Amino acid sequence: MRTVTGAFVAAATLLGFLLGASFAQDIVNLSSKNLSAVPDDLPPTVEYLDLSCNRITALHTGDFKNTTSLRFLNMSWNSLGEIHPQTFLRTPLLESLDLSHNGLRNLSGQQFLLHTQNLLMLNLAHNEFFSMRLGSEFASLVKLTGLALGAKNINVGDFRNIGEFNLRKLCLSFDENPAYETGSLKDVQARRLQIALGGDPSIFHKMIDDALRHFEEVELLNLTGGYKNLSQQLTKCPEIYTSHLYIKYISIDWKDMTNLVSTCLQISIPHLTTSDIALYKLPYKDSPEVKTSNTTSFTANRVEVKNFFFDQEAVYNFFINMPVTKFALTEISLIHMTCPKSESPIQQVDFSHCALSDSIFSRVEDFEILECKTLVNVWKLNLVGNNLKSFKVLSERLQHMKSLQYLDASLNLLVYDGLEKCLWPSNITKMILNYNTLTEAVFKCLPNEIETLVLQNNEISVVPSSVLKLEKLSVLNLGGNRLRDLPVCDSFPGLSVLLLNLNSLHTPSVQNIGSCPKLKTLDVSENPFICTCPLRSFLSLGAKFEKDNNHTGIDLVGWPSAYHCAYPEALRNSTLNTVTILEISCNTALLAATILCPAVALILAGLLLCRRFDIPWYLNMIWVWTRAKHRARVRARREDQAGVEFHAFVSYSQHDAEWVQNSLLPNLEGPAGGLRICHHEKDFVPGKTIVQNIIACVEKSRRSVFVLSGHFVKSEWCHYELYFASHQHLSQGSDSVVLVLLEPLPQYLIPSKYYQLKSMMGRHTYLEWPQDRAKHRLFWANLRAALQANLPPAVVAEQQG
Repeated sequence: MRTVTGAFVAAATLLGFLLGASFAQDIVNLSSKNLSAVPDDLPPTVEYLDLSCNRITALHTGDFKNTTSLRFLNMSWNSLGEIHPQTFLRTPLLESLDLSHNGLRNLSGQQFLLHTQNLLMLNLAHNEFFSMRLGSEFASLVKLTGLALGAKNINVGDFRNIGEFNLRKLCLSFDENPAYETGSLKDVQARRLQIALGGDPSIFHKMIDDALRHFEEVELLNLTGGYKNLSQQLTKCPEIYTSHLYIKYISIDWKDMTNLVSTCLQISIPHLTTSDIALYKLPYKDSPEVKTSNTTSFTANRVEVKNFFFDQEAVYNFFINMPVTKFALTEISLIHMTCPKSESPIQQVDFSHCALSDSIFSRVEDFEILECKTLVNVWKLNLVGNNLKSFKVLSERLQHMKSLQYLDASLNLLVYDGLEKCLWPSNITKMILNYNTLTEAVFKCLPNEIETLVLQNNEISVVPSSVLKLEKLSVLNLGGNRLRDLPVCDSFPGLSVLLLNLNSLHTPSVQNIGSCPKLKTLDVSENPFICTCPLRSFLSLGAKFEKDNNHTGIDLVGWPSAYHCAYPEALRNSTLNTVTILEISCNTALLAATILCPAVALILAGLLLCRRFDIPWYLNMIWVWTRAKHRARVRARREDQAGVEFHAFVSYSQHDAEWVQNSLLPNLEGPAGGLRICHHEKDFVPGKTIVQNIIACVEKSRRSVFVLSGHFVKSEWCHYELYFASHQHLSQGSDSVVLVLLEPLPQYLIPSKYYQLKSMMGRHTYLEWPQDRAKHRLFWANLRAALQANLPPAVVAEQQG
């Protein structure tokens, strides 16, 4: 049991530093390294240094000269016999010093303490101190809150130098029975006194009397035998100031234990706590019960039963029938608890971390289950960490606890199928049901007056809307479930706090939040948010909360640090306040308008530019030229070359002869055009009639070019030429007519007898003579392309000759 004593200082401080250390180099563990001296290469940043379980016999001036940040030093279980006065001169931040289990011999003259004014905890237990007299150096430890000591002799005045300190805890540890002078502890000002006994507690009766007389909390450790004498001593104690008595680490028979507990219940100690008890010789029948008590709370923690055969109900009955208001059996292999025989004064019950089953508080008589009706004063019940399975059965077990307001049944195996009605007492206002296997059916099995409901880490995927209205429910905690959207508050009109962290919310619906008129706090942190268009409304809510400095709206817990995107991959782990989803990418109508408006504007601008620069005319000319080239290639493959001497026959009015002679022929014939053109002034044969010459020229030419103008439609001969050319077109099945519009020629100006011309102008693409000189080159290129064709070899040779 020696390893237990004095552990309060080391354990508490070590935990604090392990949690608070910023970097690994702040902690140096050199325990059990067989060191004979403090290493001289300690890092200057070290805050926690463990040198326990080595062979260091002395501490010298320069041992800690470089460790100015040192706050925790463990030198226990060495062979220290000497500590130089200047040892801790360079460690002004030292808060915890453990020098237990060493060979120090004197509590006076320890000059090293003069340089440890910031010490909070000092452990000097289990050294070789003969006297408990504390030297004047202890008076400099003005910040001290915890002190562990041990000596062979304790006398009045030994603690005078710390008499002004308000310690939280003073631990007195003894390896053997000390000599104690009554009144030696009266100089100590401490909230709790821990006495680690090394033998029969009856030997310590003077110390225990002083402890109960002067300290608010008294903790007795390692009791070994003599329990009857201890019970008698407690009964005879003339004056008791203690309000909390702790008895830990004992092995005791059932009879002695019940006697000790009964004695404690009858003396004026309000709170009794026992823990880490090994029980022997358990009963086969009920033990005597205490009917009245000055104790208000009883706690038994970590009780180990050493018998296999005993009457379990006798054990349960002794505990449940205690006349206390607060009752706790925790961390015990307790599989059942009986019902008090009469109306119990117990108001708070704690059976956490036991092994209780669904049969709790009930009994079976004549194959009928009888429910407990005597725990009517219980308002708080803790059943955390048991083996409860049926939520509906649990409601039956508790249905007669009329005063029950608080129930914690976390860490069980509770399930509910929603088929049977639950029978909860009507006054329950708070339920904590974390870490069970409850589904959404649980909302059908809740007391109507509930105000706070905690269902963390269950299997709830949706909050059903078809449940009875819980008018008073103000706090709903569904963290760690499987919810995919926010619940609708139609059934909880008074909900003010909604906690949904660690669920499966992808795109929370802000519309559902609107159904909660009184909602003030919302937590949807640590969910796998999908940062796409449906999340925009929630992002707006977050932005509004971030902007609202007065917090007049909904308090979004954890925003923005605990809100991250899970999808898409490009935004994974990005906090939601850094994500921007544009409305244009989500609004189809807006997106269409955004695209179409500029497109229409560009088209209109293009049309205006085209009209301004005659681009349609250029495009039309290019199209005509391309089609002409294509037709020429096709025609060249299929047309018969026989009898063809000219590329084209030109038909025009005599009024347009000047344009033909000066513009048309020079650009088509000779080096410029390379074409053979047939026209009447040069190629009509004398002696033949005009009609014969027209027919002959049309037949000897691949194309017929008609220069159209107002004069053309008035010429009779031009009409004949057009007639014969159109008949050739029909007979050859080829596109042999090329129309050149020399000037605008509206359809209404064309005489009706020129129906062939009207028809051709409707079917054929014609070339317009441009007035703009810059467009002439393109016009001639298109016309030459339309007339270009291969003539028979004989004609080509004649032309070259």
